[in-house]
Amino acid sequence: MIPSLSTRIAEPPGHKDRALYSLADFGRMAKELGYGALSMRASRLSVDTPADEVARAKAMLDELGLTVSLVTGTVSLATNDERATEALRDITPHLDLAERLGCTLVRVMSQRDDDIPWLRRAAHEAGERGMRLAHQLHIGTLCETAEAALDVLRRVDSPHLGITYEPSNPLVCGGDYGPEVIEGLAPHIVNVYLQNWHQHVGGELALSTNAGVVTADQVALDDRRGIDLDQVFEGLRRIGWAGYVTVHQALMPGQDVREEAARHIAAIRPYLARST
Repeated sequence: MIPSLSTRIAEPPGHKDRALYSLADFGRMAKELGYGALSMRASRLSVDTPADEVARAKAMLDELGLTVSLVTGTVSLATNDERATEALRDITPHLDLAERLGCTLVRVMSQRDDDIPWLRRAAHEAGERGMRLAHQLHIGTLCETAEAALDVLRRVDSPHLGITYEPSNPLVCGGDYGPEVIEGLAPHIVNVYLQNWHQHVGGELALSTNAGVVTADQVALDDRRGIDLDQVFEGLRRIGWAGYVTVHQALMPGQDVREEAARHIAAIRPYLARST
């Protein structure tokens, strides 16, 4: 398994459209901490970033020995707002950005049934270019839980659409996320995200799911009040996952980017070592 760090962790708390670090500084920090890849978000490079700037970023990452695990081409995709599904209507710029970064995975979102034909069309275009779309298990989408994601995959019926397995979203939606779920999703998993939520009454975050609002707090990956990493990595071990495992945590008020990135890779490093 390859540890990857999302540029999300360097976005100011509450803001997904800008970054606290330059990409070069962030990349150097990630490499020093032991990450092998970055998950690139629009706060750093987007579909609107000039091609020459993307090329310079790619050269810098190559020099550091970092790959790009996934591309999230717009802020709307990161926030899952009302414009998030626009990427499905015009997937070409997202594929172009990923290609320039040497990446074959592009993040997409679906929210309504009428997104399905566009998702199928976008997946077809990705396939023509030797790429795949990755739909995260995510609240407020058609893929909140593993069961819902499998239904979307059946309806789209394309080998060029896969799933980003992420356990905390199904957790807060009341769904399972453990080894059996991972085994069921195995043919379709193209990426792994890890973030952690502790769901409880009075949580500071109000999370809008398709079944209503739930409250939770974001907690560190080593906090056992949220997801059970033993269960997550047991499932990944069972399916022989050897791809990216991305720390997808957001920065909370008062936290330091480097300290948090170091804490999270320390939480998963023992599991990564056992997988080799």
